[in-house]
Amino acid sequence: YNCALLQDGNPPLDPSEHFMDEEEKLTDQERSKRFEKAYTHTLYYLAQVYQHLEMIEKAAQYCHTTLKRQLEFSGYYPVEWALNAATLSQYYLSKQCFMEARHCLAAANVIFSQAGQVPSAEDNEAEQDQQDLRQRKAEIARCWIKYCLNLLQSARKLLEDNIGELDLDRQLELKAQRKKEEDEKENGRKKAVLFVTSDICDSVLAMEEKVSCVYPLDFQEAREIFLVGQNYVQEAKEFFQVDGYVTDHIEIVQDHSALFKVLAFFEEDYERRCKMHKRRVDMLEPLYADLNPQYYLLISRQLQFELADTYYEMMDLKVAIGNRLEELDSHTIKKINSLAHLAIKYYELFLDSLRNPDKVFPEELEEDVLRPAMVAKFHIARLYGKLITSDGKKQLENMQTSLEYYTFLVDYCEKYPDAVRAIETELELSKEMVGLLPTRMERLRAKLCPFI
Repeated sequence: YNCALLQDGNPPLDPSEHFMDEEEKLTDQERSKRFEKAYTHTLYYLAQVYQHLEMIEKAAQYCHTTLKRQLEFSGYYPVEWALNAATLSQYYLSKQCFMEARHCLAAANVIFSQAGQVPSAEDNEAEQDQQDLRQRKAEIARCWIKYCLNLLQSARKLLEDNIGELDLDRQLELKAQRKKEEDEKENGRKKAVLFVTSDICDSVLAMEEKVSCVYPLDFQEAREIFLVGQNYVQEAKEFFQVDGYVTDHIEIVQDHSALFKVLAFFEEDYERRCKMHKRRVDMLEPLYADLNPQYYLLISRQLQFELADTYYEMMDLKVAIGNRLEELDSHTIKKINSLAHLAIKYYELFLDSLRNPDKVFPEELEEDVLRPAMVAKFHIARLYGKLITSDGKKQLENMQTSLEYYTFLVDYCEKYPDAVRAIETELELSKEMVGLLPTRMERLRAKLCPFI
């Protein structure tokens, strides 16, 4: 292709022309069109080949060029093109190229709208077309959800301090830095990726303006991205309903929950943050209750763990709110204990799901469940330590249970040293607690001695 263009700029004969009479030969324009089409096909096949060779970066480059050329030469089916562009956006997300990912998704939306609505007719074929169209639209919406979620989560990683809270100094520093850098950077990169055809350019630009592609640095910016993501959650759920698409539906709801989780990070008011986590519980618990773990064990475990983690976060927030009060009132104490018990319940359900049919906990844990199982044990130990009671005997029991869970972690890592890598921080704290708790319990026993 490159040689033909360099030699004299004229496209070569189309293969079919070798068998035509002179007067039937193609015009230069038609010949050129066919030649360009063959070149686009070559790029398309190269994208497939590199994909299969797992040379992902090269595959993405060829895929992008193919999509660009299909637009330039009007050689595409809108639905297929839109889906390919949306899929390509996920590659850019993996590279944290949010501007490129957004551009692909905006173009996908614009081109998809060209497919129009399939006329609703009585025959099954038209109905099937309509169904396919709705499914593709929902699939593009899911790509948008991932975009919003990844952008928020990446911003969180940049902004959090060593205990997972918002680092205010870092926030100010990044805001100052952004003003300087962003314009120069975007203009340089945009030229390389734009799907530039005059008829769609304005529409794509308008679509891009609806959502940012720079890291949100405060609650307001984060909320704008969250709301876009939430709209696409509703759109995706319209097609992927729980009746018929269980796995897809649950994944979308989990993404919705994750959007709330990362938005809560930007919220400074603990009460409002708590309400966001409550929204997560409200959407996840009914799903978990209706799920048969016999058929959906993996999803069931994911939901157990996420619910436990959510209740755990809510308990931590209530403790932080309680610490600001001069004296803990009975309502706050009740709330802290209730949340702690709910977190323990779901962590225990998760750990029980790892038991064999005889209800025995595995001697050695599989690699894929090692970290979650150990984190569950560690969190349960901490939760028992957080329970508030005025009954000394009950307090002693809670401390004993807490100690048993901390000890489990320490003993397990001594027996299987390879596990240490997965839970270094938790192990360090567990060792500390195994050293401290017996002394504290001894002191408490001495206090209670006259009454026991």
